[in-house]
Amino acid sequence: MANEQVITKKYALYNGDCIEVMRSFPDASIHLSIYSPPFGGLYHYSSDVADLSNAIDRVEFFEHYTFVIEEIHRLTLPGRMSAVHCSDIATGNTGLDHIYDLSGDIIRLHEQHGFKLTARYFVWKEPLTVRNRTMTKSLSHKTITVDSTRCSIANADQLLIFRRSGDNAIPVDHPNGFINYAGERRPPVDILPYRGWTGSQLENRYSHWIWRQYASAFWDDVRLDRVLPYKKGREEDDEKHVHPLQLDVIDRCLMLWSNPGETVLTPFMGVGSEVYGAVMAGRKGVGIELKPSYYVQAVRNVEHAASGRTAGDQQELFASTGGAS
Repeated sequence: MANEQVITKKYALYNGDCIEVMRSFPDASIHLSIYSPPFGGLYHYSSDVADLSNAIDRVEFFEHYTFVIEEIHRLTLPGRMSAVHCSDIATGNTGLDHIYDLSGDIIRLHEQHGFKLTARYFVWKEPLTVRNRTMTKSLSHKTITVDSTRCSIANADQLLIFRRSGDNAIPVDHPNGFINYAGERRPPVDILPYRGWTGSQLENRYSHWIWRQYASAFWDDVRLDRVLPYKKGREEDDEKHVHPLQLDVIDRCLMLWSNPGETVLTPFMGVGSEVYGAVMAGRKGVGIELKPSYYVQAVRNVEHAASGRTAGDQQELFASTGGAS
């Protein structure tokens, strides 16, 4: 089932094939799942035959991904959520290519297997940063001086929120509203006295402000560099794509769709971002990762969270593991 595992009261980490590991879990045992599927043909994370990124084409990828969705549906409590992080894909970088609607195919596959799309969030990306990282010609300013019909965009990341079939028996409630905000934007000073307001929530201006940010379909102040260390998880033959999901995105998911003490699953754990976020937020994290080097880095990262350190210790974490800024 799992090559290695670390199980504590706060989290469980598994190195192995996510399908095999998930099949060992009982029905309706997960309150929320958060993950980024390793889309086949875009990046290759390992040479393991069980790695979804090794699919020979889109058809094979979605054939294998179907098993993941079926297991997550079985494990998720009725009426609860699964958050899938993805991005539509440019098929080239010359400006003469098209954009593949990956998110649309993910939505349609979920709806075939007992999930309904309830929200789609867009996480803004800074175009020049994307250009410098990917060297996409169609994102170059020079392109508009030559032929702007060949210009493209810095595709936003998408967070697709699916609700499992059935009725939710355990409300995710916030009796005093939202307490903390995950993002670059700062709440106005005049609403700070309402933080943790115990009176009528109609008067809770602090929580109302946070809710307006989260209810927007465009998350334009996610801190793109607030991620876990990952460099030690990379191997020499890795492609350059090792970009953990931003902790702001994870924190928002946890706040919106789970209660303290509940169990949060990620079947593609990478370096442990979702489990780290879950533990820091007082949830129980369950993570599965196929690639041994990612798994080892995830263990380091999650142990840091479980030790009781706060988000303010993040710089120390980067320094101690040699991670990137």
